[in-house]
Amino acid sequence: MERRAFIHTLGAAAAGGLLAPSLRGSARQLQRIGLELYAVRHAMARDPERTLAAIRAIGYTDVELLWSFGNFGRTPAQVAAALKTEGLRAPSAHVSPAVILVGWERSLETAKLLGHEYLIVPSFTPDTQRTLDDWREWADRFNAAGAIARRAGVWLAFHNEADHMTPIDGTVPYDVFVGRLQPSLVRLQLDVGNMVMGGGDPMRYLEKYRDLYWTFHLKDVVADRSSDVELGRGVFDFKRFLSAVPAINDKPCYVEQEGAADELAAARSNFQYLRRLDF
Repeated sequence: MERRAFIHTLGAAAAGGLLAPSLRGSARQLQRIGLELYAVRHAMARDPERTLAAIRAIGYTDVELLWSFGNFGRTPAQVAAALKTEGLRAPSAHVSPAVILVGWERSLETAKLLGHEYLIVPSFTPDTQRTLDDWREWADRFNAAGAIARRAGVWLAFHNEADHMTPIDGTVPYDVFVGRLQPSLVRLQLDVGNMVMGGGDPMRYLEKYRDLYWTFHLKDVVADRSSDVELGRGVFDFKRFLSAVPAINDKPCYVEQEGAADELAAARSNFQYLRRLDF
């Protein structure tokens, strides 16, 4: 059926009350679907502008930038112009942990230029996350930097990697870190795939730290938890998870499949999965 004819039929069915409840609006869908640019890092390295155009053509509305990749050789002004040209927004960017230690106020000004609501540290360097005291010190630094960010109208946030769930002296370091954060100053990005690969339960963490999780990486995982996979082909229950997130459409959500052989094809498949998903 052609698209126009389908829309006409759908409208008539809705008017006649023939649609299932999920098609009459009782179910939710993601209204904005973002793409973490790490998922298309090789394409971005070859041609950032063309890749951003392809991302928008797929249907994505948002992207998460990678300052730690130098924004693929483009200045903040060039990035802002490219986003405007394609009609994309960038609610957040991943940044090096060093950013909060040196030039933090300047980084916050750049964040505002690019329209960021969040600057997100994806992990710490191996030499600064070896002990639980390292994680406690990072939490205190986050709270202090988060206070400065709030005065600038930006949020500092932290993203979880799989190895953050590996116990140190019998304790999960991520728990130590998160438990020390002040929700009024700092927020978290929950990467559901990384959480599963690390042995954690995203639903349990969402329930425990609901006030801290304000942005999400949507990543599916194969059964043995060894790698990610296209959305809907792994073990993670996205319907259950997304339905449990309060005000989900006010919180940036990004697809991030890290190991796809064809990055843009995977980005297209993942977008289509989420676009069809009722929850």
